[in-house]
Amino acid sequence: MEETGLGVVESRFADIIWQHEPLSSGELVKLCGSELGWKKSTTYTVLKKLCDRGIFRNQKGQVTALLSRQEFYAAQSRRFVEETYQGSLPAFVAAFTTQKALSPEEIAQIREIIDGSNFLG
Repeated sequence: MEETGLGVVESRFADIIWQHEPLSSGELVKLCGSELGWKKSTTYTVLKKLCDRGIFRNQKGQVTALLSRQEFYAAQSRRFVEETYQGSLPAFVAAFTTQKALSPEEIAQIREIIDGSNFLG
């Protein structure tokens, strides 16, 4: 997959799709017009760009996600840790906790994840 990072406006656009999918491209144009103030051409330009990146698909006028919101941001998080901390999750956690102490609830949630529970919260 190509670089899939999203800017602020692209993230808002992607959220519209994730919240309403599947939707027709015409519905997407209307939603982007009302929520982002975009013209039809802008909507189609950004949609094509994100389809080319493998995040969404526009097939026969039906827009769907190829990656769920959760899958997309999980991939972004993995890429960030790989690029910034040489793939070391412990190094990332150490850096994160030097600026913000974890609460007992956060520690318990992390332990659940490490222990293999199906934590999704």
